[in-house]
Amino acid sequence: MLTIPAKRSVRFFNTTGPCFPWDHYMLPPEDRLIDAQLDRYISDKLYWVLHAPRQTGKTTFLQSWMRQIKADNEVTACYASLEACQCITERAEAMITMHKAICESARAQNVPIPELPLNNPEMLLYETMRKWAELTAPKPLVVLFDETDVLEGEVLISFLRQLRNGFASRAVGIFPVSIALVGMRDLKDYITMAKDGVTPNPGSPFNIKEDSVMLSNFSKTDVENLFAQRTEETGQAIKRDALEYVWEQSGGQPWIVNSLFKRATLRVLKADDYNTIKLEHIEQARGQMIQARETHLDSLGARLRDPKIKHVVESILAGNNDPEMGRTSSDVELAMDLGLIKWDSDNGFTISNPIYEEILTRFLNSGYHDNLPPPSSWQWQKADGTLDMDSLLREFQNFWRENSEIWERKADYTEAFPHLLLMAFLQRILNGGGRIERESAAGSGRMDIFIEYQGTKYIIEIKLIYQNNVPERVKSTGLQQIVRYRDRMAPNAPAYLVIFDRRNAAKDIPWDKKIYWQEEAVPGGTVTVVGC
Repeated sequence: MLTIPAKRSVRFFNTTGPCFPWDHYMLPPEDRLIDAQLDRYISDKLYWVLHAPRQTGKTTFLQSWMRQIKADNEVTACYASLEACQCITERAEAMITMHKAICESARAQNVPIPELPLNNPEMLLYETMRKWAELTAPKPLVVLFDETDVLEGEVLISFLRQLRNGFASRAVGIFPVSIALVGMRDLKDYITMAKDGVTPNPGSPFNIKEDSVMLSNFSKTDVENLFAQRTEETGQAIKRDALEYVWEQSGGQPWIVNSLFKRATLRVLKADDYNTIKLEHIEQARGQMIQARETHLDSLGARLRDPKIKHVVESILAGNNDPEMGRTSSDVELAMDLGLIKWDSDNGFTISNPIYEEILTRFLNSGYHDNLPPPSSWQWQKADGTLDMDSLLREFQNFWRENSEIWERKADYTEAFPHLLLMAFLQRILNGGGRIERESAAGSGRMDIFIEYQGTKYIIEIKLIYQNNVPERVKSTGLQQIVRYRDRMAPNAPAYLVIFDRRNAAKDIPWDKKIYWQEEAVPGGTVTVVGC
C-alpha cells in the first residue's frame, strides 16, 4: 500500500520532478485541466489523451489523481512512464522495454502485475494489459501512461494498435477499463507523422480516443495563491509589484513561477529582510535562473535546431508577415504544443513569455556574444561610469560595417540576424550591471527593446527595410511605433530607432550612405535614427 508521508512543517517550491503536497507548495493540478471529465472516463470506460508542454505539471497531476483513485479503494490504478522506450525504433525491443517499465512501476506502487514470458514481444503489451486486468479483478484497472510522446514510428503504431485490440472487450477482469495517454503533443500529431512523413491512416491505429485534454498554465490568481501557502506557513510576505513581475515574466508557466519563488525564498534573501519578498529579489532570481541555464530552459534552445521551429521562431523575432503561419499550420501547432509560442488576438504570435524569449535569444546569439571584441576596446561609458548609449550604438555601426557580411554567411537564423547581433552587442555590455527586455511578434515588423542600466532607462526599436519597402515609410512607421512603446515603458527615456537595410540593392549602396545618424522630432521629444 502506498504510504503518504506526514506534511513537512515548512515546504518549499519545487522545480525537479513531480510535486507532492507533503513536501511542496502546490495547487490542485486537476483544476487546470481544460474540459476534462475525470470521473466519467472511469465510469464510462473511456480512453483519453492529456497533452501539455514540458514542466507544466502533467506527471504531478497523474500521480495526484492516481492517489485519489486508490483512496476510494474501488479501482486499481497505476501510473507508468514510457520514457525508457525513447529512441528505440525496433518494435520487439521497444515492447520488451515497455513491459519491464510497466512492471517496475506497478511494483513500486504496490500494484499486482503478472510476469509474462518475453517470447512473443509483438503482442506483449496486449497480453500484459489482458493478464493484468484478470489479476486485479474484481476491481477495474485504470492505467495512466506518461511520456507517450517518446514513442516513434512503427513502435508508436504498434503500441496504439495493441491498445485498440483490447478496447472493444474492455471490462473488469478482461482489459483496462480506462487508459490515459499523456505527453507534450496531442496524439493525432504523432500519428500523422509516424511513418517518415506518410500518414498511416490516422483513424486506424487509435480511433477510440474520447477526449484530448489540455493542462493550462497558472492563472494570475494561481500565482498569488501559490505564494500565499508560504505566507500562511512561514509568515513570509511578498510585495504586490513582485507578484506582478512574476506573472509578467512567467506568463503563468508553472516551472518558471516555482523557480522564481524558490530562488527568491532560498537563495536571494539575506537574514535581515527575510520577512518580505520584494521586486528586487525576484529580479535577482530571474537573473540567476537565466545565467544558470537550468535543464528545462536549456532544453528549449535545443528545439531551435528543428527546421519547423526555426520557421516559426525566426518569423516572430524578425516581426515578419508569413501567411503560412496560421494556427492550423503543423509548424505552429508543434511550437504551441511545446509551449514555445502563444497566440492572442491583440498581438498575434509571440514567444510564450519574456523569460523564454531571453533564453531563446541567448541561445541563438551566444556565438556572436562570445566572439565580439572585448568591451574594453569600445567607447561605451561616460566619465562618471554611466552608459553612453550614443557611443555604444556608434561602435555597433562600425562593427556592423566591418563584420556583418562575413558573420551573416555563417548565420542560421538569417532573417533575424540583425536583431540577434545587436542584442549580443548590448548583452556584452549589460550582463554585468543592467537588464534587457524584448517584445517581438510575427507580423509586427519590429522588435522593441527596453534597457535599464544603473537606474537609467533606454528604448530601442529595430526595423528592417525589405525589397518592396519604401525606406521613408519604414522610418515613419518606426517613429510612430517607438513613441507608443516609449510612452508605455519609460516616458521621456532616450529612444533609438535602428534601421537595417536588407534590400538586395543595398549591397551596392556605399557604406557611407547606409551608415547614418539622425535626430527626428516626435511628440514628447526626439528619437535618434541609427542607420545600418
